[in-house]
Amino acid sequence: MWDYEQLFKIIEELVMHHSPSGAEAEINQLLLQRFAALGVEVWCDRADNIIAKIPGLNSERAIAITAHKDEIGAIVKTVGEAGRVEVRKLGGAFPWVYGEGVVDLLGDNATISGILSFGSRHVSHESAQKVQQEETSVKWENAWIETKLTTEELETAGIRPGTRMVIGKHRKRPVRLKDHIASYTLDNKASVAILLAIAQTLKQPVVNVYLVASAKEEVGAIGALFFTQNQRLDALIALEICPLANEYPVKDGKDPVILVQDAYGIYDETLNGQLRHNAKQLGMPVQLTTLSGFGSDASIAMKFGHVARAACLAFPTQNTHGYEIAHLGAIANCIDLLTAFCETDFD
Repeated sequence: MWDYEQLFKIIEELVMHHSPSGAEAEINQLLLQRFAALGVEVWCDRADNIIAKIPGLNSERAIAITAHKDEIGAIVKTVGEAGRVEVRKLGGAFPWVYGEGVVDLLGDNATISGILSFGSRHVSHESAQKVQQEETSVKWENAWIETKLTTEELETAGIRPGTRMVIGKHRKRPVRLKDHIASYTLDNKASVAILLAIAQTLKQPVVNVYLVASAKEEVGAIGALFFTQNQRLDALIALEICPLANEYPVKDGKDPVILVQDAYGIYDETLNGQLRHNAKQLGMPVQLTTLSGFGSDASIAMKFGHVARAACLAFPTQNTHGYEIAHLGAIANCIDLLTAFCETDFD
């Protein structure tokens, strides 16, 4: 059984390293160091994936477990006058989820903190933002980032169209709610923590195991598609969050979730059956669900014919793509279940 406080600290360290899609260097360096410290072979491929390999008894077969390391955020569209920067979404980010507050602009030369702003409340219909108080939620087109810097100062920092914006580290540090962790970017930093834990505990898998911290998942599973196109795999399992919502038969708590279907298609029944069998041997209850408006490295790679069999293991999460809350026990159970899977022969 994993110590919850130890697991919390691993996730906290990952959360505090920025990694918006396509600008993931900060988390890359940390992961290369952490995997190397565990004594496993690790490298960064041309698609910016961080890959750790654990040799198996049968080196002619291989499986991969992916957890994407990128986070949602925004991308700069325009650097305007008077220190105002306009952005548009990067992945499934909504300004009303972040609210007004500190965000970080990851410039080429410096990180600049600014304030995501929606405008004053004490206004009438003469002000454009009045409609957000009465009729519709705020959209990225109605928001801006206030930096109070000159255009020249922003240019010196390397703030330009294409610069990534993420929630500020000022607001990012996770909090503990009894046996739960609450934080931005648990999707998918908590899953990356599971990869590190597997690298620590898995010593003798049946086949070669690739632990892949995949790049640019939030914008199309780009890293996973590159990896699966170039590496022959017998199976692929994606680690993910599972949204808690009334429309899904998923309960909060320690029980992991095995996905049966998502927006990209059905998952492999044989692989799911093996995961259920491993869970039963561990005395671990699991939940099953289908999801809409959801995709993973695994389902996307299988849809495009890169892998023949794919599965997705997830932990129940509140407020997905927002200030997320998940039970540390569910995260710990994902570690134990996948470790058992890798140590079991499968068809």
